[in-house]
Amino acid sequence: MSDPRGEEESDPRSDAAKRESEQSGTGGDAEPGAERRIRPAVLLAVLGVVYGDIGTSPIYALRECFTGDHAIVTTPANIYGIVSIIFWSLVLIASLKYVIFVLRADNHGEGGIFALLALIGPWRNLGRGRRRMLVLLGLAGAAVLFGDIMITPAISILSAIEGVTVADPGFQPYVVPLTIVILVLLFALQSRGTARIGAIFGPIMLTWFALIGALGLVSVIQEPRIFKALNPAYAAEFFVRNQLAGYLVLSAAFLAVTGSEALYADLGHFGRTPIRRAWFAFILPALLLNYFGQGALLLRGEPATQPFFDLAPPWFLYPLVAIASAATIIASQAAITGAFSLTSQAVQLGQVPRVEVRQTSAETRGQIYVPIVNWILLAAAVFLVLAFRSSGNLSDVYGVAVNSTMAVTTVLAFNVAIERGGWNTAGAIAGLIGFLAIDLAFLGANSTKVLTGGWFSLGVGSLFFLIMWSWRRGSMLLHAELEDETRPMDDLLKKIDEEKPVRVPGTAVFVTGYLEEAPPVLRHHLLRTKTLHEQVILLTVLIEAVPKVDRGERVEVTAYDDKGIWRLVLHYGFMQGANIPSELQTLALPGLKIDLDDTTYYLGRQNLLPPKRTGGFNWRRLMLWRDRLYAFMKRNAVDESVYYHIPSDSVVEIGLQVRI
Repeated sequence: MSDPRGEEESDPRSDAAKRESEQSGTGGDAEPGAERRIRPAVLLAVLGVVYGDIGTSPIYALRECFTGDHAIVTTPANIYGIVSIIFWSLVLIASLKYVIFVLRADNHGEGGIFALLALIGPWRNLGRGRRRMLVLLGLAGAAVLFGDIMITPAISILSAIEGVTVADPGFQPYVVPLTIVILVLLFALQSRGTARIGAIFGPIMLTWFALIGALGLVSVIQEPRIFKALNPAYAAEFFVRNQLAGYLVLSAAFLAVTGSEALYADLGHFGRTPIRRAWFAFILPALLLNYFGQGALLLRGEPATQPFFDLAPPWFLYPLVAIASAATIIASQAAITGAFSLTSQAVQLGQVPRVEVRQTSAETRGQIYVPIVNWILLAAAVFLVLAFRSSGNLSDVYGVAVNSTMAVTTVLAFNVAIERGGWNTAGAIAGLIGFLAIDLAFLGANSTKVLTGGWFSLGVGSLFFLIMWSWRRGSMLLHAELEDETRPMDDLLKKIDEEKPVRVPGTAVFVTGYLEEAPPVLRHHLLRTKTLHEQVILLTVLIEAVPKVDRGERVEVTAYDDKGIWRLVLHYGFMQGANIPSELQTLALPGLKIDLDDTTYYLGRQNLLPPKRTGGFNWRRLMLWRDRLYAFMKRNAVDESVYYHIPSDSVVEIGLQVRI
């Protein structure tokens, strides 16, 4: 367990972790020299992992502007206006905000909203109220991001399968069943890991982006007038002419940039330079050509029901649907993998209960599988497909959650720029206001989707926020109650000298969250058994606010004179997993010889009691539901023995009754 006091009282990180954290998030562009010469294989991998979501948005984004709930008539002026809005959204949000600015806010090379949370950590000189507000805001952003991830597989695959109906309208009854079959197969394969199938993702997405760019190019050559949309005046004129109806169309246009958050989340896999180069050299041109090509198609008088698939000649429609289906599966895979990573980071940072996390690759640590998350995502995706039955209807669900997360990212990233990047406060605030105004403008338009589907993503986000909030609060209350069970280590050592308990052969490892005090489990063990092993290790696992801690910096050991007692602290990054037996096996210290076959692990198990009833009305009684929720999560969390890979036949659990 990590030390729950570290957040409120001190910064118990290793010196190396502190240096690494201080050096990250500075806003600089410098990267290791090896990253300046990017291998083609790396750029190919970037295409397959990072850009799946935003790369499949052309299938439905422009279409929804003219056929969705707030559809606009397909007049030339409106076509120029919509294409101009999409163009400048990709330039300002995806390119300027994310690719150029937000990617600079890395936590020792890692990105994502939890990396931002770590960068505004409590050891920074922030006001207590402001820090808590930022942390809660970050947790809310992470929570609604889960809602967005649930929607991505459903809308992506459903939109691709719907392409068949362009050539054969009679295929419509099979769209939903086929989508569900693909979803079930996709999630069923997750336990095998993505190491093998990941190798083919890059070439498929390379084909996809080349194809959509070529289809768009052919169309704009036939109707080059569409390039008038490069002028932002057409976007401004669109809003003036259509007023409220034009503003509400932003909820559909926003679908063109919904994959932008993934650019930052996948920073740790490849680094900012490959992501940037792939975007500006290949991805952005391909997307723009396709959107402009769809606009040119509409200028020629074609219907707006499926403008993406109408770009293809009739003989190429079925191959296009096949490639689109493969691309959307890849986009879904990236979202699922992101959910696994997000959950693992949340567990490591103590924001949610421990869950089972399986490593699926011996070579790549980041390739993990989280069973409970996998099946929750599958259930949500199938429910969404059955409930909404078309990608058009699902677009009402999509957007609200990711838009909220993007607004949170803006606030946190600019705080990091001020605190760690050395930005001028006035300049940073000006940038914050500019980008936040864009985010909130889109969010206002997306808020109209709440009653028609957005309730799902907001509901999921609220549920995850409730879980994280209750877990954090419950853990703090539990720690406060356990304080009464702790005693200074000097008192325990003195008691051992006075009572001289029987020393039995072997090694005892007491897993504890206390860095200085005597573990309550050890005190209860001595009180009841009057014995002590020849070798006693007080072991604490600390999760640092950096993604990774090098093996050479991981172990911190303190020996208590000749008592045969050692205090061992293991430092891990929040992107790493802890394996206690493996660490003990490689531990080499004078006077300490560990035989894992003769090692017993002592774990504490808290039996949570309901709070005492008090007469009359008080706010505490109104919050009993939160205590019960925390107790339920505590009972059903994965055991420490499983989480730390401790053999079950070597574990002794000592129970403590605690009232919170």
